[in-house]
Amino acid sequence: MQTKFVNISNFQISGLQVRTRNADETDNATGKIGPLWVQFFAKNLPETLPAKTGDGKIYGVYSNYESDASGLFDVTAGVAVTAASAEFANVTIAAGRYMVFNCEGEMPAAIIKGWGEVWSYFANAGEHERRYLTDFEEYQGPAQAAIYIGIK
Repeated sequence: MQTKFVNISNFQISGLQVRTRNADETDNATGKIGPLWVQFFAKNLPETLPAKTGDGKIYGVYSNYESDASGLFDVTAGVAVTAASAEFANVTIAAGRYMVFNCEGEMPAAIIKGWGEVWSYFANAGEHERRYLTDFEEYQGPAQAAIYIGIK
């Protein structure tokens, strides 16, 4: 998996949101992220929400962290918008430096593998430290995505 570093300006995402923790996501009975995405696509939100750029990109945003990777956090499935939506959850991607993990292959397996790489990198006390403000997945096509991790 290739990684790179980018600086990002803040931008707004609107969509559906759940609150969960990684421990809950290891069990289909308690996991909320899978059903969130099912609902997102069932409501055809990529076409319903007024996308900012019209580029078709879909985002999975991780925010409002209770502590670190083991605590509660919000997950928002959405699209970039020019203004917050009154009907849907809204989250602002924090401006700053992000480490980008590219993921290619069949989804969701490729993104799950990508998160494994993220957790492994930061568990091994790499030279970078996570901010735990906002992290996000950017879906660039049916078999290509990138995970952006905010770093200090």
